[in-house]
Amino acid sequence: MLAIRLDKELEDRLAKAAKLSGRTKTALARKAIEEYIDELEDIALLEAALADYDPSKNISIEQMRRELGLDA
Repeated sequence: MLAIRLDKELEDRLAKAAKLSGRTKTALARKAIEEYIDELEDIALLEAALADYDPSKNISIEQMRRELGLDA
């Protein structure tokens, strides 16, 4: 269970969005939090991948096509 406090402006925006969408404020807040956490996890994965990046392992698009057997 989570309880959060919103300032008046954000609360009003959330209420308006809920009314326009036909969803509850809780459903909208849950979805927004879920999407934000997904983005944070994606960023963490990207940062980890960039930390392991080795430019010496780059290959050209032509070499990649050959290795994948895509050259016709």
